[in-house]
Amino acid sequence: MPTTQSLPSPDLYFSTLQELDDYQARKLTERPSPNRTTPWTPRKTLLQGSRGKLLGGYVEGPQGFSYTFNYWSMCDSFVYFSHHRITIPPPGWVNAAHRQGVKMLGVLIFEGGSEDECLRLIVGQLPKSSTGSAVQSFVPSTLPISPHYAIALAELAAERGFDGYLMNFETWLQGGLEQGRALAGWLGLLQSELTKRVGPHAENRLNSFNLPYFIPSTNFFSNYSWPPNYCDQTAQYLLSVDSNILGLSADTKPKTLQDVYMGVDVWGRGSYGGGGFGCYQAMNHVAPATLGLSVALFAQAWTWETQENDADFTWNKWWQTERDLWVGNPDPDAVMPVPGNTDAEGPYKPVTSFFQHLPPPDPIDVPFHTTFCPGVGLAWFVEGNLVSQFPDGWLDVDKQTSMGDLLWPAPALKWEADSTGTVPDVAASVNMADSWNSGTSIQLDFTEKAASPNQPHHAFYTPIQTLSITTQKSYTASIIYKPNQPSSAADMDLEVNLSVRPRDTSSTAQVKLTPESVKTTEISNNWVKVTIEFVITETPLTTITVDSEIGLIITAVSNDTTPPFSYSILLGQMNVYPTPSSTIEPNFPRVLWADFTSTKAVVPSTAKKTQASSSSIKTQDTTVPLTTITWILSTSLSQVGNINITSPDDPHCAWTPQPPLEQLWFPGFLYCNIFAADPGDAIRSSTKVRGSEKQHVFKNMLDQPEPGMIWIGTSGADGSIGKGKLDFSFDRNQLPAGLKNLSTLRVFVQGVLETGEVLAWENCAYVDVQF
Repeated sequence: MPTTQSLPSPDLYFSTLQELDDYQARKLTERPSPNRTTPWTPRKTLLQGSRGKLLGGYVEGPQGFSYTFNYWSMCDSFVYFSHHRITIPPPGWVNAAHRQGVKMLGVLIFEGGSEDECLRLIVGQLPKSSTGSAVQSFVPSTLPISPHYAIALAELAAERGFDGYLMNFETWLQGGLEQGRALAGWLGLLQSELTKRVGPHAENRLNSFNLPYFIPSTNFFSNYSWPPNYCDQTAQYLLSVDSNILGLSADTKPKTLQDVYMGVDVWGRGSYGGGGFGCYQAMNHVAPATLGLSVALFAQAWTWETQENDADFTWNKWWQTERDLWVGNPDPDAVMPVPGNTDAEGPYKPVTSFFQHLPPPDPIDVPFHTTFCPGVGLAWFVEGNLVSQFPDGWLDVDKQTSMGDLLWPAPALKWEADSTGTVPDVAASVNMADSWNSGTSIQLDFTEKAASPNQPHHAFYTPIQTLSITTQKSYTASIIYKPNQPSSAADMDLEVNLSVRPRDTSSTAQVKLTPESVKTTEISNNWVKVTIEFVITETPLTTITVDSEIGLIITAVSNDTTPPFSYSILLGQMNVYPTPSSTIEPNFPRVLWADFTSTKAVVPSTAKKTQASSSSIKTQDTTVPLTTITWILSTSLSQVGNINITSPDDPHCAWTPQPPLEQLWFPGFLYCNIFAADPGDAIRSSTKVRGSEKQHVFKNMLDQPEPGMIWIGTSGADGSIGKGKLDFSFDRNQLPAGLKNLSTLRVFVQGVLETGEVLAWENCAYVDVQF
């Protein structure tokens, strides 16, 4: 994976509450770096309305190719689930969810045999000395309720950057009704602490339907084994409850049907419809669009785990199955393997048909960046250059980006301007053999029908991605693509342009391009970059959010209009971000310096589990020599010219001041590429040239065999102010053969900006590591 050399944190879960106490007792300097995640930002869209929501859940495999979730546009929240007492979502999964506006939840679970722990949760940390009440009390009451673990769990969520917990109680309460009432009170404390430390969006979900537990929680999560009539009964019951009990007061968020999540198990364990491609039968009764209940879809990695051991299994085969489950098959006549009898529930429906398609956060709040990467790959590319290959595949959910939510199951092409006839056929697929800045690209294969002799020139629109855009604000958008025209299309010319438009065709909003901003540039390895600046205006001039989309206008000019012909386009990278104000002085981002430390680290044992079973196979912990590279991200301002201040009373400023940080003048970094080389080879190469030619030499070194500059991994994502010191850790023994035995290793750090730009080498840093 891109972070192959990085070692896992030993604190991604706690098996007992005592382990959480031990963690809290450790010094902050001894804990993993806090909050190395992208903050959650709400979606501004109003499309959700009263329609039910979707809660997803999964826990990833330990290494290599594995399941990744890519349909975030349908989800409101996601649970990173495991059977440990406390599960902490990994930063990569938190980042992947937050970039799409989805909340990420950890898990607090009590299964059979954990009765004592469930009691401890309420009464708090146990003393180590002999203690007791000063005076015995005989006042009838519940068990004592301590905020100790409510505070500890809320602090943990805030420290690690996730948004709350799924509370899973599957054990007997030894204290009976008294403990049950105390537990409901404790849940209220947890919700209060989460709101205080994480924010008002923090969530605390239950999985047993009981009104006293639902009220102090954010949402209710039912089990999976409910009969069809339970959905209507659940809705009727909730609507019959006294509104004051449900929190319909001025200072409390009211409970609605959206807050009730009916469990659906994709493995089919007790679920109506039998799971798998029969999940739609259960969701028919949940009826998110009409009844308004929500769905908690559990164990969706069924699509992977039921076929990963097949002899003919491939990632592409899984992707097709996953696509069919979530968005349907591009062939309308395709028959899905629905279990049981479909007569009662009608034909198959993909998951997307039940939920509102939601765009990611407004690029003003979270700049939109995608390399069309599902979080796995067989290689890694930097600016179109192949820098590393992985025969067994890599997995890094932190590098996952949108796959283009309007491309699946197939993009809906539309003619542009005066073009008429039948639009081309188009098929979308994931290409792992070529990429711009990740391990994948999206390949769009077009097949043109025989065109009319009087229409050799035609243009059509291909939608790619939904967006939320604020009116009266200027945005910059870019696409990096690679055309591929086979010899059969030699007499055809392609022109590709970007287009942004409101999704509502009846909208009065208008998209205005800045003419001088439209640029098409050939970059490297046949990749092409198209850039535009645009503003969406509304009449009258008001500032609102417009649900929009961005796509390509493809113009084909052919001299041969008789036979059908095919061609393809690779989509490598797309970015949308606020256009820098002309009143803001330009700045020059760079990696300021790099450093290293050497330690020994314990790599914790791993456990392979499926979502269908809680059993696992564990391996022994190992100790490895660890080298950690750290660096500082920075920016420089333009030089100050002549200062014409004539007196202390002169009203002019000596230079143009930078605006407040909320105006986003300081650059954001997505991650850093890490390269390594023999210092002697790097010095010999760099002394051959000076100035601007040096960057060209370094880029050429990427494709050279050893010795030379070799890519060894990437950092995680963290470019926010105050967290500019990043790190990358590796085991020397995992380095390529030409590097692992060096006494001195030169390690280069190359930043990648949230606008998609890879820093030139003169803006990067290196450190010489001594072994």
